[in-house]
Amino acid sequence: MPFEDFDDLPIQWTDHEDIAMKLYDRFGAEFDESKIYRIRFTDLLEWILDIPNFVGTREQSNEAHLEQVQAKWVYEWRDNNA
Repeated sequence: MPFEDFDDLPIQWTDHEDIAMKLYDRFGAEFDESKIYRIRFTDLLEWILDIPNFVGTREQSNEAHLEQVQAKWVYEWRDNNA
């Protein structure tokens, strides 16, 4: 199945950087570094599950994935706000 562009590719739980970029696109500067690390995992999980083309499930999530997403989101924020 051909994809129109990279935005159409499915996103999995192991695609931490892609998830972080989508979250940064959604929230922008609303969350700075300190706020990103204070996000409750229950909220973060819901936001990830709402990402278009995200194909992971709630049952596949774990603390390690959520921590990696937070760290990558901070790096994304830093890259865009340096």
